[in-house]
Amino acid sequence: MFVRRFRRRRAGNEHAYWGLVESYRTERGPRQRLVTYLGKDDEAGGLGVKVALDGSSGWWQPALEGFEGPEARWVEVDWWSIHLERSKDFGGAWLGLEVARRLGLPELLDDLVGHGREDVPWSSMALVLVLSRLLDPSSELRLAETVYDRTAMSDLLGIPSEKVNDDRLYRALDAVLPHKAALEKRLSDRMGSLFGIEYDLLLYDITSTCFEGLADGNPQAKRGYSRDHRPDCKQVCIGLVVSRCGLPLGYEVFDGNRQDGTTLSEMVGRIEAMYGRADRIWVMDRGMVSEENLKFLRESGRRYIVGTPKSQLRRYERELLSEDWATVHPGLEVRSCPADDPEETFILCRSAQRREKELAMSARFEERIEDGMAAIARECERRTLTAAAVGEKVGRLLANNTRAARLFEYRVITDDRNAARLEWRKNDERRDRVRLRAGCYMLRTNVTDWTPEELWRAYIQLTQAEDAFRIHKTDLKVRPVWHQRADRVAAHILVCFLAFVLWKALGQMARAAGLGDEPRQILDELQTIRMADVVARTRDGLHIRKRCIVQPTRHQAILLSKLRLNLPSHLTITQM
Repeated sequence: MFVRRFRRRRAGNEHAYWGLVESYRTERGPRQRLVTYLGKDDEAGGLGVKVALDGSSGWWQPALEGFEGPEARWVEVDWWSIHLERSKDFGGAWLGLEVARRLGLPELLDDLVGHGREDVPWSSMALVLVLSRLLDPSSELRLAETVYDRTAMSDLLGIPSEKVNDDRLYRALDAVLPHKAALEKRLSDRMGSLFGIEYDLLLYDITSTCFEGLADGNPQAKRGYSRDHRPDCKQVCIGLVVSRCGLPLGYEVFDGNRQDGTTLSEMVGRIEAMYGRADRIWVMDRGMVSEENLKFLRESGRRYIVGTPKSQLRRYERELLSEDWATVHPGLEVRSCPADDPEETFILCRSAQRREKELAMSARFEERIEDGMAAIARECERRTLTAAAVGEKVGRLLANNTRAARLFEYRVITDDRNAARLEWRKNDERRDRVRLRAGCYMLRTNVTDWTPEELWRAYIQLTQAEDAFRIHKTDLKVRPVWHQRADRVAAHILVCFLAFVLWKALGQMARAAGLGDEPRQILDELQTIRMADVVARTRDGLHIRKRCIVQPTRHQAILLSKLRLNLPSHLTITQM
């Protein structure tokens, strides 16, 4: 080891400081790295250099784990000179890195991406992208200019702030994308071994994410059915497969105008190529259901539980009047119904809560149509309207209230003067049928060795896939996509996927600790922990510096204890 003077230019000013440097050997020859910061190149630097050379450590920075601390060394300081410098957010970055280390993500990225002639390994830059997406999702430019320097990632990862720029972050996206499949496979295996997850039930769903800009450089960016309610924007579709507890196995990016059902065979083939064709049950909503897809699943011996279109209930209206229902929980009943195919079963489900919601919505639309019909009829009495004008008004009214449009019948009558008159009425028979089917839905399955209650509980796990999309869009900000190139868009979604894996791992840690399974509350609580340099002037006029972590509050200490995480009190400065 030896002492070296370093110079750094920031905000147009040049700063000089002392540092302790270590030489080490690599496959590419000898290299040097900064071990610790010794102070500015002024009179305070003398103390740092002296401490480094004599081997003692009055203010030496201990390691993150297993550090017992040096023997006490006393020095007199000016009370009024004590102040803090370089205050940064610490808790969130540290927690994210701890979770990543438990999953082995840093080693996995290092193993897959490897090292080349780059100054900073692309694997390290990819980890910066994933952690920042988990903590403060933003663009690569904002990450380089604001977010990274505000957090303690430079101290935790050993990458100086001046080494992080948008160009290097973009190139890290390019470097990590080719390893998508390996990352999915090895992380899901690691999650399964860590948390005892079984992948016997696979939940598949699809969503869309919109673009800002024309996205002319991305052939997958197309206009289609937008789950983001942005039909004016181009989009891509994302198919995601998760376990029954929401842990992700893999995903795929499809064209923005791809119909949901056409993605099934491709996604099933990809997952089975990665994990093998075990006796798994595929669970999907009614958007994936088609006779062609069900035939594809049956021919290969795969088992499935799927939702059915609402129109399927018409064939089983008599079953709704039966009394032999099995209660899953208060307000939810199920019963088995025979299918035309002896290898299949239909499960009729009836939810009291869903019934109340659907009836309330239907009543609201019904009232709107009723008021609108009465208003049009009164308008016909006040002034002369043509039949075409009246028909247009009624058509517009029904189109804006489609949920209750079937409950009304009307006709337009013209007199000798060609003046139109509107007559309308409610169809009570249709209204009774709607009320009978309210809150009901059907499942379709070829799983014959499960009870109706077990089948319903498996199907309802699809909410885990819906939650995964919600987290991607709200907490991880996968949308809108600002990248215009297809490969950068795919890499952006991959980074969001990796951040979601950390999110779910933290959720599993919280659940095992009895803290529920909502990682956002834990992140928000621990992100308030900060790091700062404590600086003081000694009696001799020298300045001493110690990088410290703010002690956690009582609530934070309880969280850390339950999660079995040890918050360091000091931090070693290790930079590349």
